[in-house]
Amino acid sequence: MNKSINILDEEYLQWVEDLSVRYRQSQIKAAVRVNREMLKYYWELGRDIEEMHVEDRWGEGVIKNLSIDLQHRNPNSTGLSVRNIYYCKKFYLLYRQYFAIVPQAVAQLEDRKMPQAVAQLEEMLFSIPWGHHRYLMDRCSKEPAEALFYVKKTMEEGWSRDVLLNFMDTGLYEREGKALTNFTRTLPNETSELAQELTKDPYNFAFTGITKPYNERILKDALLGNISQFLLELGTGFAYVGKEFRLQIGQKEKFIDLLFYNLKLSCYVVIEVKIGEFDFQDLGQLSGYVVACNHILKKERRDNPTIGLLICRQKDSLLAQYALEGSNLPLGISEYDLSKLYPEKVEGTMPTIEEIEMKLGNVKQ
Repeated sequence: MNKSINILDEEYLQWVEDLSVRYRQSQIKAAVRVNREMLKYYWELGRDIEEMHVEDRWGEGVIKNLSIDLQHRNPNSTGLSVRNIYYCKKFYLLYRQYFAIVPQAVAQLEDRKMPQAVAQLEEMLFSIPWGHHRYLMDRCSKEPAEALFYVKKTMEEGWSRDVLLNFMDTGLYEREGKALTNFTRTLPNETSELAQELTKDPYNFAFTGITKPYNERILKDALLGNISQFLLELGTGFAYVGKEFRLQIGQKEKFIDLLFYNLKLSCYVVIEVKIGEFDFQDLGQLSGYVVACNHILKKERRDNPTIGLLICRQKDSLLAQYALEGSNLPLGISEYDLSKLYPEKVEGTMPTIEEIEMKLGNVKQ
């Protein structure tokens, strides 16, 4: 009789739980390995088609014949259709230049570093699902740099296919890291580049669904009413702290529009949203909030200096640049856009409660 024995011993139950977790982890690892080996096979198939000049040698119909012959010899196989074999060729053609560049780029380094550089590129390229690659080949067939950008983002942030399509639709490649900032002057070298990469210009707020006249309160309420999409647009690592966050400064009460904590940078991020055109006084207000956060919220040996980001409806780039040059605080200025549409459902990667608590040490503000 196939029946589970009812054992209530805590050590036994914990052992069963540990075994279950390990089993699920092994399944995930196995799936990752299978995906990587399959992508390597597709890469090599595309390489053979191109480098052997098979279509020149045996005619344009050779791919159809190849598909039939491969499936005949491998009756339980998948991914050997005519269409998928053509994708294999496109896969190789899209990225092959990077495998040619890598050895040249490291030729002046020690020989032992060359395999490492190639391995890192292969790891990135062969780590994301084939379905993601097919979308990238369809959309970025003439732009290998853009395709590789989305490959890297997908690998680093664990994007689903829907999230990948979402960011491609909103032109993340053109927007990421484009905010006007003074980070290179006000942040250490090791963090200024990462901080810049976490910015966008413009930010896409179309998920708010705002189509009628609005004020700043309506916009901020709409952003927080769609907090998952808002955090996704800000980027991985942003944790929401509060809206109209109250600071007691001497005898005055001040309220920050939106306060976040970034786990990658280990710092608070003050965000001020303005529905009008940027002017000097806007950055002055933001600077005051950044200084106040450093004095009141920032913890020694835990937090890096606070960063301020002003997101406005419109800015004059020269005026914004002059304003940034006048500050020694790490500040950035971006625009926002309400015009582009997002999918109704967007799932992405955001910091978990455990990650936030671990980083902040369960300190309540």
